[in-house]
Amino acid sequence: MPDIFISDPKKEKQIAKEHSPKKKVAPKTKKTKKHKRPRYNLEKKAQGKLSSFSYLPKKVNFETREKDEKIILLLRRHPLTNISWIMVGLLMAAAPALLNIFSFPSFLPNEFGLIAVLGWYLITIAFLIENFLTWFFNVNIITDERIIDIDFYNLIYKQVSDTNIDKIQDVTYTMGGVARTLFNYGDVFVQTAAEVPNFDFLGVPKPDKVAKILQDLRVEEEIEKIEGRVR
Repeated sequence: MPDIFISDPKKEKQIAKEHSPKKKVAPKTKKTKKHKRPRYNLEKKAQGKLSSFSYLPKKVNFETREKDEKIILLLRRHPLTNISWIMVGLLMAAAPALLNIFSFPSFLPNEFGLIAVLGWYLITIAFLIENFLTWFFNVNIITDERIIDIDFYNLIYKQVSDTNIDKIQDVTYTMGGVARTLFNYGDVFVQTAAEVPNFDFLGVPKPDKVAKILQDLRVEEEIEKIEGRVR
């Protein structure tokens, strides 16, 4: 007669499996994807040191730039806006030759005439250099955190204004006239809630793309706040 007090190990394992509580499998949570900054199919071939529209420029820096701050756009006035002072400079350079044709300075001695011509050319060169430097150093910079407006007046005076991207309230752009339409440049006006209420990007190339990038940066900044990724 079998002994009922002797346990069978195989049966005990089966009974333990049947009566053991089933582990609850936690539902798989979907991973939230971080928002990626949009990329733009913009031409990068004409982004030299004299470029008026540089997207993601390299070797560009400014005094108040933070360590992790990324420059998105560097803007200058369209080169076509320089035609006026270039034409004036050419006329100034040709003026002494025109005066010799009409023999206006004939009443002056030769030595004084030469000095006057040299002085005139020095003034012409100074005029051209001053206008070039004004065009070259008057820039608008857009980073992933703020916009910077640098107004260069002369070698010893400049004015720098900036505001954060999240302070931007409205962005508008205008293009008017045959030249602006043909060569695709215009004005971008940025209204902000900062101490400087208005930022004007005047005569910049591709104003529609500049406005689109600023709007996208506003959206990106709001998404960063929601995701808690604000620096």
